[in-house]
Amino acid sequence: MTSRTLLHLRRVWRPDDRAEQQIREVAFDVSSEVGAVEIEMTYAARPGAVLDLGLVGPRGYVGWSGGARSRVVVSQGWATPGYVPLPVEAGTWAVLVGLHRVPADGVEMELTVRVVDGVVVNEHRAAEPGDPPAVEASNRSGRPSRQGRLPDRDGMRWLAGDFHSHTVHSDGALSVGGLAALAASRGLDFLAVTDHNTTSHHAHLPHAAHAYGIVLVPGQEVTRDVGHANVLGDVGLVDFRSAPETWASQAESRGGVLSVNHPLAADCAWLLPVGGSPARPAVAEVWHSSWAQVPTWGAPLAWWLMTPGTVPIGGSDFHQHGHDGPPGSPTTWVLADGDDVIGAVRAGRTAVSASVDGSVLVRDGDELVAVDAGGLLLTGSGRARRRVLGDRFRVSGWEGPCWLEDEDRVVHALCG
Repeated sequence: MTSRTLLHLRRVWRPDDRAEQQIREVAFDVSSEVGAVEIEMTYAARPGAVLDLGLVGPRGYVGWSGGARSRVVVSQGWATPGYVPLPVEAGTWAVLVGLHRVPADGVEMELTVRVVDGVVVNEHRAAEPGDPPAVEASNRSGRPSRQGRLPDRDGMRWLAGDFHSHTVHSDGALSVGGLAALAASRGLDFLAVTDHNTTSHHAHLPHAAHAYGIVLVPGQEVTRDVGHANVLGDVGLVDFRSAPETWASQAESRGGVLSVNHPLAADCAWLLPVGGSPARPAVAEVWHSSWAQVPTWGAPLAWWLMTPGTVPIGGSDFHQHGHDGPPGSPTTWVLADGDDVIGAVRAGRTAVSASVDGSVLVRDGDELVAVDAGGLLLTGSGRARRRVLGDRFRVSGWEGPCWLEDEDRVVHALCG
């Protein structure tokens, strides 16, 4: 195999460049089909400097690695995680450069594009974390279960899961299989895998779901400087460069759901209107793994109360051990028909608890049912607090948000 350099560029990006347009395209032409294209982007690592990396081809979007990688390879047989394998055909391609953070004195980028003649073998496969040994799918039945404690309804049952996680296909540390094994070991029935601005991980979900006995929901975290949102469901790519006000309609028209992520999360906060289509309520991650550790945890609860009708879900936003809460911290419960997790969210049949084995509060018709919550206080917006008695407490409910809290007003579980 031989490689040829098609482009070598040095450029200093300034704050005014970012203000004018955050996502830049650096075009290059491939004159005839080749075995692979290699992109390498480097810059001096220092506080306040973060550049993202992505790629589009003659037929459209190829992938995104954000700030997680400085080098990517795309070929027909294999591509760096985060990018879709495809032929490197003749035509105009473009490197996507995301000006995520640019310091006052600028950041100097060096960009090199090479093409490789011949067949490319995935020599970098060993660099990915290996999948742990597979377990039988029947092991799912041996996990911690609330069967018999949480009320089934109309043939539907409550499933425990997590709607926000990442793998090596964006900025996570585990392979799809490794993440699935971890989630299953923690007692989850389902996990949404939501890598940033890519669907390259979707092809790996069916095998990992079968191997580790867990429902893996195809997802994508559409990531922009104005906010992050998870597209949930097997709906294909929602291009992060498209108008944010169209993300929900794109997802819904293809059978999926859009959820606003960590709406109060510093520079990842949601800076756009909140709302679903006229026929669908908004869905939002009102419980994020980071919020239980900060003194202002009540702010997300207040945000939720100010967006009437919003369907609550939770997400760990797991990337790697020691960096975020592990999968299931918090746990989202959905009352599902079979494994139809997306249908349950669309219908608003959700509840959120601190963990898979923590206290849970769910609706059963016109009643509220609190499980393993003895001693906690049941309340809602403008409502008196009522002590929960026993490990399975049932009481007449009310319309609107409700939650379980302790004497210090720390929330342990909630439902819409």
